[in-house]
Amino acid sequence: MESKETSPPLNEEVKAPGRITQVFLTLNDVYQFIARFFKEGFLPPYELKELWRQCYDIGYRSALLISTTGFITGIVFAKQSRPSLAEFGATSWLPSLVGIALLRTLAPLLTGLIAAGKVGSSIGAELASMRVTEQIDAMEVSATNPFKFLVATRVMAATITIPILTFYTAMIGMLGGLVNIAMFEDTSAKAYFEASLESITFLDITASTVKAILFGFTIGVVGCYKGYNSDKGTEGVGKAANSAVVTAMFLIFIEEVISVQFFSLFRS
Repeated sequence: MESKETSPPLNEEVKAPGRITQVFLTLNDVYQFIARFFKEGFLPPYELKELWRQCYDIGYRSALLISTTGFITGIVFAKQSRPSLAEFGATSWLPSLVGIALLRTLAPLLTGLIAAGKVGSSIGAELASMRVTEQIDAMEVSATNPFKFLVATRVMAATITIPILTFYTAMIGMLGGLVNIAMFEDTSAKAYFEASLESITFLDITASTVKAILFGFTIGVVGCYKGYNSDKGTEGVGKAANSAVVTAMFLIFIEEVISVQFFSLFRS
């Protein structure tokens, strides 16, 4: 008897195309979301009061955690780098190494990751709760543009504040490095900072600024997108906050890899 060929279930045939279609639909939604931000954010009327409030909230909300993390990072990095430099008798290069490492990579990355966890989750949960309680719908009915007031201000605030926090993190990290170096060497704060800053170039500052702007924009867009388009119900709030953090951190690592490869072309 001839064996009959069994065809796969119908749901398995459409499963893969369905997932691929969903990915492209999500990318299209994100593209339209970003395009709407540039349209709503840079056209009058401007919500300057809300923008200032969001800048204050983002900076104040992250300052203590960033200060602690940056200070400890400076101490640990200087402590871990000393034995390697001591093998070659080059401990005098330790301040320059601390300054370059912090400004080029550690400060933007630390600030971005901390802000993604602290600020991104807060934005996602706040907008999701407003969506669940229908506050956003109420704003639309009352002739208020909720996208301009809620989304555009938060994305712009994150884009402005994260670069400022990045250089703040770098300075706090240098202070941590100074504490560690002062424990082993007789050096002054003036000599330490002069040695730390003399090896930093304009390209290093530009690269850190560009990366910080990208990280801030990513955190703001992801947090607002997840919260603004969250599911109805209390579970949507938790999903929006968690998804905002995970997605923002993942994108930050990707942007870090791409930016390092891009700016390395100008260093060679």
